[in-house]
Amino acid sequence: MSPTPRQLALKSISAFAPPTPEAGPTSLPEIFGSKVFNDSVQRRRLTPDVYQALRRTIDAGENLDPEIADAIADAMKDWAVERGATHYTHWFQPMTGLTAEKHDSFLSPVAEGGAIHSFTGKELIKGEPDASSFPSGGIRATFEARGYTAWDPSSPAFLRSTEFGVTLYIPTAFCSWTGEALDTKTPLLRSSQALDHQARRLLAAIDQHPKRVHATVGPEQEYFLIDRELYKLRPDLRSGGRTLFGTRPPKGQELEDHYFATTPQRVLNFMMDLERQLWELSVPVKTRHNEVAPHQFEMAPLYESVSVAVDHNMLTMELLESTAGKHGFKCLLHEKPFQGVNGSGKHNNWSMADDSGSNLLDPGHTPHDNLRFILCLTAIIRAVDMHQDLVRASIASAGNDHRLGANEAPPAILSIFLGAELEEIVEALIGGSSAKSHTRGHIKLGVNTLPSIPMDTSDRNRTSPFAFTGNKFELRAVGSSQTIAYPNIVINTIVAESFDFLATEIEKRANGGDTAAAIQEIVRETLSKHQRILFSGDNYSSEWTREAERRGLLNLKNTPDALAQFASEKNLELFEKYGVLNRRETIARSNVFYSAYGHRVNVEALSAIHIASTALLPASIAYQKNLADSINATRAASGKIDLSDQESLLGEVANGVNRLRVALAELTTVQARGEENGEDPIATSIYARDKIVPAMNDVRSRADALECLVDDELWPLPKYTELLFIH
Repeated sequence: MSPTPRQLALKSISAFAPPTPEAGPTSLPEIFGSKVFNDSVQRRRLTPDVYQALRRTIDAGENLDPEIADAIADAMKDWAVERGATHYTHWFQPMTGLTAEKHDSFLSPVAEGGAIHSFTGKELIKGEPDASSFPSGGIRATFEARGYTAWDPSSPAFLRSTEFGVTLYIPTAFCSWTGEALDTKTPLLRSSQALDHQARRLLAAIDQHPKRVHATVGPEQEYFLIDRELYKLRPDLRSGGRTLFGTRPPKGQELEDHYFATTPQRVLNFMMDLERQLWELSVPVKTRHNEVAPHQFEMAPLYESVSVAVDHNMLTMELLESTAGKHGFKCLLHEKPFQGVNGSGKHNNWSMADDSGSNLLDPGHTPHDNLRFILCLTAIIRAVDMHQDLVRASIASAGNDHRLGANEAPPAILSIFLGAELEEIVEALIGGSSAKSHTRGHIKLGVNTLPSIPMDTSDRNRTSPFAFTGNKFELRAVGSSQTIAYPNIVINTIVAESFDFLATEIEKRANGGDTAAAIQEIVRETLSKHQRILFSGDNYSSEWTREAERRGLLNLKNTPDALAQFASEKNLELFEKYGVLNRRETIARSNVFYSAYGHRVNVEALSAIHIASTALLPASIAYQKNLADSINATRAASGKIDLSDQESLLGEVANGVNRLRVALAELTTVQARGEENGEDPIATSIYARDKIVPAMNDVRSRADALECLVDDELWPLPKYTELLFIH
């Protein structure tokens, strides 16, 4: 009998030869930013007046003088060409949640028959990709093709190369012919502008006057690696990024032996290769380690300005996938690629800094005396409580629905964890009493040779969706495949709104009087009103679900429920008031989110139907025939042998086949009916949630039962034991 594709794939894994490392500098300072047109390069290559004008645009938000664009473009082109670049691209982030690019060469023919390199300020500032096939959510008709990209000078240009050439990447915004945002970057930049304005207003009330306040973000990124040969044999992974079939392996993550364990050599080679590429692009990746589930890993960068952090996270996801291929892996960024083990997210660590680099969320040693921190903390508590719906909607997706509420992710109920010290301060502020200062002690381990360890004033709560972790808030609910743009758009906007509220109240109540007393009263009232959002216990417990309901907190358990809140009148007014999204832009994004959910579920349904019909059913029927032939042959050879157990097994397989066929017929009917009535994105997503997803789950349970019965050599799909443990 010839080997099956599964057997051939397993055999090829042991023969995999790792790629040869590329030659080049090995010193981190030499590597970092070597492919980026960063401040250091700009300072050297631009004239002082052009450089200063560009810095004023980046640092202070001044409009860029178009007259200096030619000088910047020429310097950028020369720098790129010296490093082998032949093309440039305006790199943008449409509402697909991915990135997009159209490449143009620097080629400019001359009359003599040759060619020169050419790149003008006009080409730097503006591009015109075809916008007709990108999601617009109803902002424009499909036949309306024109769209524009606009250079974002706050995010530096960079080079990406293959063995055949180099391309200059220019981060840009993307808008329609009428100027409405068709991307994630434009509203992100608008939200940053709103946050800056309102933060400076509030700080002025306490006589602090920074020139600029900006959000900083450090997104941790989780991912799975599986062997590429096994991936090729899983149509469900190829089409949707997650396994639609597969029983739990004999060993999963229950021994907790993968978490922070020694990284396999082949994986470590991949990580080192990836990190070098990211360092060249100025992505400040700092940490790498094994995660909880088998063959799950995590990487984390240092903090950056939010817009650059979003760009760098998009780059990270792209390089995770391309670098994995070089090392014979497939990187899975889906939130729940494997049933029964932890899924993957990204922890969005959000804070704010002023132009001097001071962190507005650093409580200091005496947070109860730190008025700036208390005001920022009060604003954030109010913001998350008032806008639970928006925060929840910003992390809603078909993939994240499988993950939220499990042991690796917070639940859908929004709450804030502050820690013991800050909770006591909040209680004291509400009650009008004096807060106590906590002494930061040391942990002694009882071994003379081991140093004492400085103790934090409170523990961490990994079940909390929005947790304060020392000098930042960590939104733990973002999905691993999602852009972090939307969560940060929402956080920036709702915090700006709270800053606006507090600043307005202080201006109104102080009115030349006792500002300190007015602030104290406003903080007390605000914290008292929004204290319900604070919770320090186990967010996974059923008691918390009941308690949250008593408090009036939202429990939006799935994506259609969460999205129903996104374009409410309250949120339309919020985004419009702070210039982040106009009404059409907000409604468009709601439509895009709904459509993405419905399309994702439909793709999975079609994939499940195809795999079950053409691979799993035939394998099961083949095994059924083998059993029947064996029973008949044995009975013919000797009628005295008791074959009741074999006949029972045959009956179990036959019944399993019938049950799978019935479930498959139901899924096929339900899926087809959904496509027939698929015009309205809201109705389509609700139908997908209520009808298609349960039908898919039923097909899976029937197929997984057969996987436990059918001859291993006949089963066509690589199993969890192989996907999760062979590398």
